Amino acid sequence: MNAHSGNSGITVLKVGGSAVTDKNASAGSAKADEMDRIAKEIAGFSGKLVIVHGAGSYGHVYAKQYGLDRGFHEEGFLKTHDSVRELNEMIVQTLRKEGIPAVPMNPLSFSLCADGRLISLYTDQISEMLKYDLVPVLHGDVCMDTKRGACILSGDQSLPYVAASLSAKRVGLGSAADGVLDSSGKTIPVITKNTFDSFKHHIGGSAGTDVTGGMLGKVSEILELAEKTGIESRIFNANTPGNVKAYLEGEDVGTLIRRD
Repeated sequence: MNAHSGNSGITVLKVGGSAVTDKNASAGSAKADEMDRIAKEIAGFSGKLVIVHGAGSYGHVYAKQYGLDRGFHEEGFLKTHDSVRELNEMIVQTLRKEGIPAVPMNPLSFSLCADGRLISLYTDQISEMLKYDLVPVLHGDVCMDTKRGACILSGDQSLPYVAASLSAKRVGLGSAADGVLDSSGKTIPVITKNTFDSFKHHIGGSAGTDVTGGMLGKVSEILELAEKTGIESRIFNANTPGNVKAYLEGEDVGTLIRRD
């Protein structure tokens, strides 16, 4: 995974599926007003940006129904992909409306997993796009899997992979929670590998239908990113107006996850 020249200071921003869809819905249900507001907050940012969004109620419902976390199912595979692509198109068009040159990118076409873990995701085209200030928009998707046939590739897995591959400066995860919360519901300001064990038992799975491991999964993935690359991440509430903008402007929002 090489750093690319001419692209310093890349931000990789995840917009959680729970922030832009109703995760408890039985089928895809978008929160259009939240998408609009988040797009407006992103529009003011002039840096190099890659967006990864979750699938929310779009992908997870089919994925669960057809057991795609366990293996290949043709109908389920196609339905899930079509569903997440529909959400991706909505988000891309919402961003374009705000003047953001968003480019839809379906990870199914350029990724590969083995036993549920991402082993390769091609990013050279993303790197070239960033040179021209385009904004690539990836999403949670189905993925071919060399062991299982197929699996779910969540944004929580592709996000750190893309960040490491592009030598991003920072990662932001906009979720539906105020960062990572302790047992009394307060936001934990900083998590490092050393402190993670003392918080672990407070951090739950996810409300709504989620086949990707909820908050605990997110924290584990980006702690590993911090350890391996030194890239710092923040988890914050994307549904709080102003938070996405504040994050992009470098303010302290939510929980910081960094190397010890």
